[in-house]
Amino acid sequence: MSDKTIRRVHQAMRDDIGDLMTQRPLPNPHLEQLDPFLFLNHHGPQTYAPDNHGLPFGPHPHRGFETVTFIIEGMLTHKDSAGHESVIRAGGVQWMTAGRGIVHAEISPREFLRDGGRLEILQLWINLPGRLKMTAPAYTGLQREQIPALAIEGGDATMHLVAGEWNGTRGPVASLTGVFMSMLEMRQGARVRLPGLLARTVFLYVVRGLITIGGQRAAGFHLVELNLEGDVLDVTAENDTLLLFGHADRIGEPVVAHGPFVMNTREQIAEAINDYQAGRFGADLK
Repeated sequence: MSDKTIRRVHQAMRDDIGDLMTQRPLPNPHLEQLDPFLFLNHHGPQTYAPDNHGLPFGPHPHRGFETVTFIIEGMLTHKDSAGHESVIRAGGVQWMTAGRGIVHAEISPREFLRDGGRLEILQLWINLPGRLKMTAPAYTGLQREQIPALAIEGGDATMHLVAGEWNGTRGPVASLTGVFMSMLEMRQGARVRLPGLLARTVFLYVVRGLITIGGQRAAGFHLVELNLEGDVLDVTAENDTLLLFGHADRIGEPVVAHGPFVMNTREQIAEAINDYQAGRFGADLK
């Protein structure tokens, strides 16, 4: 076994959405995608006052990929045109397969609008291969207690396992494409070795804290791009750290993106726009 090394560390770029503080590590000027990972927005952390307007993500469409949303602080209401509705609270995750087309809204529940509070959310977009882009839409909403919290390295680190398998435990989401996805908490001084990564694209984002990999450092609000060589990721936490850690097989297909649609060709994008405008993405959200 050999260790993976850092190719480049990418700082998230500030791109606020109204009064929602937003930083985006992917895409960035040096990296369009980490196939199959397309996009990550890091909202917050920030504190909302009482009687606020909350999240600005009213009804909007998607086709051709999946969204995975991690609620680190605060809460989030999800509604979609396939009939799913939930309120996910701190520590929870929602995994939505847009597939052939869905309209959804991600807004703040009335409780948060009234009382305010802390908010920090990550949203990751994961591509689907051409054979699955027109699959049926699906949604899974998970609260913190539904996500296995696995103590590793003697308890100095905790893996919150969303999808994939770790030491005989399976995450509650069954990914269509074998994606492994987790949040990894590490105490200061903790060292973890994460195997099974040969030829896999690793997604490693430092939400907060400071890590060292092979003598190189990466701090909060930085995406770590790793070289493909090596099958083990060896990470040390220089202080208390929270990481978004996932990995997946590359798709290796053309990516044509237009706003909320990610397909393989421009013709498919045009078809997606036409289908959405014709109301083929499901019932309107109220």
